[in-house]
Amino acid sequence: MLKLYIDEDSMDRDLVRALRARGADVLTAIEADMIGRSDKDHLLFATSQDRVLYSFNRGDFFHIHTQLIAEGIGHAGIVLARQQHYSVGDQMRRLLKMMALRSTRRHARPR
Repeated sequence: MLKLYIDEDSMDRDLVRALRARGADVLTAIEADMIGRSDKDHLLFATSQDRVLYSFNRGDFFHIHTQLIAEGIGHAGIVLARQQHYSVGDQMRRLLKMMALRSTRRHARPR
């Protein structure tokens, strides 16, 4: 299953607990000792851990993604959500669905 890294902007104890209770591999910025680091550092850290970054910081991560791609640097993925737009339950269901779909597609690829 896909591994998730939740940055400072989107850390919510209830969301993390709910995801973990359903078997999701989740690491938060506080657990990774990444509090106060730049957004680019968060994305590079997530990538070094083969984790998809989850954040509410849509504008900054869109620009960082564009910059890294222009530099030929890839990443494990970014999931961006609108802050205060989804309940914890909605976030959890959407993330779990995305994780399941991506995991299924990975295993379905021809070798």
